Order: sequence, then C-alpha cells, then structure tokens
Amino acid sequence: MQDNKGILLETGTNEFEIIEFSVGNVFYGINVAKVREIINPLPVTPLVNAHPYIEGMFTLRGRIIPLVDLSRCLSGNGKVDSQKIIVSEINNFFTGFKVEEVSRIHRISWTQMEPAPHISDSDRVVGVVKMDNRLIILLDFEKILSEINPEINKKMTAVPASTPDLVEMRKSKTILIAEDSHMLRELLLGTLHTAGYKTIAAENGQQAWDKLVEISSTCSSIEEKIQMVITDIEMPQMDGHHLTKRIKEHDKIKGLPVVIFSSLINPEMRRKGEALGAYAQITKPEIEQLIGIVDKKIVG
Repeated sequence: MQDNKGILLETGTNEFEIIEFSVGNVFYGINVAKVREIINPLPVTPLVNAHPYIEGMFTLRGRIIPLVDLSRCLSGNGKVDSQKIIVSEINNFFTGFKVEEVSRIHRISWTQMEPAPHISDSDRVVGVVKMDNRLIILLDFEKILSEINPEINKKMTAVPASTPDLVEMRKSKTILIAEDSHMLRELLLGTLHTAGYKTIAAENGQQAWDKLVEISSTCSSIEEKIQMVITDIEMPQMDGHHLTKRIKEHDKIKGLPVVIFSSLINPEMRRKGEALGAYAQITKPEIEQLIGIVDKKIVG
C-alpha cells in the first residue's frame, strides 16, 4: 500500500486514492484524504430526536463522534450488520460512517471518473468509476452531511454586510467557479451574485480549463475578462489541484489568483495547494471568509 501512494507525493498529478467499501450489494468509494482511520464497531450511545441517519454517538481517543448508518441513508432500511466504521474528517468535523466491508485502496485518475447519471439520488454521487467487473460509486459525503446538519447550507448563503459602494465595485469583477456538486455550485453562485459579483460556472476542472483557454485566446490579458478562479478539489475529469497547476504553467493565464474552496483543506492538502501557487485555501462552507478573501484580492 505504501508503494501505491508514492506517486501522490507529487502535487497536481490529477490522480487520487479511494477506499472501496460496500453497503448491501453496492460498491462505494471515499477519497482517502477524507479518512482518518477505519475501526471495528464500538459501543454506540443513542441520541434523543437525532436525525434518522444517525445511529448515535461513540467515543474515540477522547473525541465524541456521531455515527451515520449509511444503509439507512442509501436504502432506508438500516438492517445491514456493520463490520467497519470509516472515521472521516470533512469540513473540520469528525464523523463515523457505518459500512459493511472495507476492501482495498485504488489509485485512479480523475479522468477515469464519469459524472453521476441524472437519476434518483444522483445528487449524492460525485461520480462513477468503472473497474474490471464492477462500478464503484464515489459518494458526495458533504451532501449527506448537509442533509443531517442544515447549518452547513446556512453558512454557504451567509453574505457579510456590505456597503453600497463595495457592492457596486464588485459588479465589475468576474469570478470563474469550478464546482461539480450541483447543490453547492448553485449555492455558491447565488451567494456571490447576491454579494454583487459576476460569475462563470464550470462543472469540473476540465470544463473550467477549457473556458479559461477559450477566453484567453480572445483577449491580450485574461484579467480583462476574469479576475479570479475559485475551485473545489474533488471533481471528475480534472481536480482542483491539477487545474491550479495548469493555470500556473500557462503564460497567458498564470497571473489569475486561484482560491481553493474545499472540504479537504487539511494540513497535507494545504501544503499541496501552497506548492501549486494557490492564492488562498478555505474550508467549506465558510462563505463569509471566502468573500472576504475575494474582496481583499480583487476589490480592496
């Protein structure tokens, strides 16, 4: 397993690792960067009036952690006996996810991942990876957590107080947003519009890159058209780190400031973003902090 991870020490390769697990007869994946450890089941204390997906709380190394039963979430029955608990850190919150089996780690390229088909519950899916004899569904754990804790969505729409002059200045600035989650993309676009900014939307890093190259070919300086890029990290086709790398290597685009806005901003990911030349890195869903950074760079 150590050998498999070696290539990921190089930043911006457009590759990532997933831990494969199963719930029922379906194979799922979670980005290794979100996982702190995998443990055997522990005693769980039920909670009164908890969300239906939450089985209760458990204690691990002095930390009290909520336990989400993925079977309840994905199929509604919650009847599968747990064999493992995946302990994750997402948006600076620790959460346990109860699953059946954890099988192995795969290293794959984001180009191998196909966007989720537009079917029922597809908003809970980041994408699908075809393996030799099966499909692995990469779940949108942020979406699942936002269903459990609506406060996450409230933070995504919290616009800081602004003066009329500041709103007017923002109207002349355009920001390209690369975010694959439809829900988060619409929240982010709506919040930035409310603040006064113009936006261009991209559903993944590849689409964002194509837009940037196209726009740069129509003007002498891309800063005439776009003043900033805000990107997620996890996206099909091209991730945010590789997008940042491509931007900083392109003669006509490299001057654009890139802000990484992701649930994956841990110390290791922060070092990678800094190495790639990201202007700032902010953990979702802190939209007020994001707007403050944007204002400081392109308005202030």
